[in-house]
Amino acid sequence: MKSKAMNEVTLEFPSRSSNEGFARSAAACFAAQMDPTLNELEDIKTAVSEAVTNAIVHAYPDAIGKVTLKLRLCPGNVLELTVKDRGRGIADVEKAREPMFTTGGEERSGMGFTIMESFTDQLTVRSVPGRGTTVTMKKKLAPRLKTK
Repeated sequence: MKSKAMNEVTLEFPSRSSNEGFARSAAACFAAQMDPTLNELEDIKTAVSEAVTNAIVHAYPDAIGKVTLKLRLCPGNVLELTVKDRGRGIADVEKAREPMFTTGGEERSGMGFTIMESFTDQLTVRSVPGRGTTVTMKKKLAPRLKTK
């Protein structure tokens, strides 16, 4: 069951590698309202970078498609980050989540999902071959003391 977002934004962009930096920056700007630490901000940017790069490289290997980034501020100081594509999908999600597994050739490390998992508190991957993949990550940020 999805919790009601206190704020949210959805962005859609072409699966060009130049848009990975845009997605990182957009996520950081949106997260800024939660007053994250620099370390939390870097974790968010890294996780988004990996998810968007996966969509660009693996979902649309031979064409430009659409990538959707949805950012939600949820109760409990939780930031929910969703990256969705309508590309080729993943035949075996569990295998794809194994460290060092890649379908992207020798230049790919196969560590994308492992990195996303290590920089967030929760990672969910749903995929249907031929229809796309949705990666949802949740990151709980430490509450800040408000001074008057």
